[in-house]
Amino acid sequence: MPNRNIDVENLIFEYLSAEGMFKEKLNVPNIDFGFIFSFPPGPKGQNMSVFKPSKRNFINIVIKVQLSKTHQQALNSLKNAKKYEFFNNMRKYFINKEVYFRIDKKNFMYEIIGQIFVDNDNFIPINDFFKSIQKVYYCYLFSNLLLDDYCSGKEPSLEQSSKYDYSLYS
Repeated sequence: MPNRNIDVENLIFEYLSAEGMFKEKLNVPNIDFGFIFSFPPGPKGQNMSVFKPSKRNFINIVIKVQLSKTHQQALNSLKNAKKYEFFNNMRKYFINKEVYFRIDKKNFMYEIIGQIFVDNDNFIPINDFFKSIQKVYYCYLFSNLLLDDYCSGKEPSLEQSSKYDYSLYS
């Protein structure tokens, strides 16, 4: 078996660069390295980050969301504890999808976090890396669809469709 003992930072950078997703390097305390990238590749991509916390054997793939003032007002205007229901349904979904998350209801912000552990040779298979990115991204898309449902003022239904196209490569 060939020796795969390589530098994780360079490996992740190569993966992102090869797909045209790399945007910039993160310079933040308490991380060994980090990058901002856009997924899916192209002009409609969403900014995400990947970083390795110092003294840890894993990388985090993160998407941060700050709800717009319009969405904040719509959620605040909901009756019968619907605002609580929105955040609770989002929380249940994230748990079901086995991603970490932070929800700050007061400031209408949340983070979705995927985690990949580095193997003994400092290697992360490209398939595992991109599946984790997709998982975090799809959780983000679900949260947007859920937000559309709650902010539309109507009960969600199977016939109702969002005004946004959430397909991966549209």
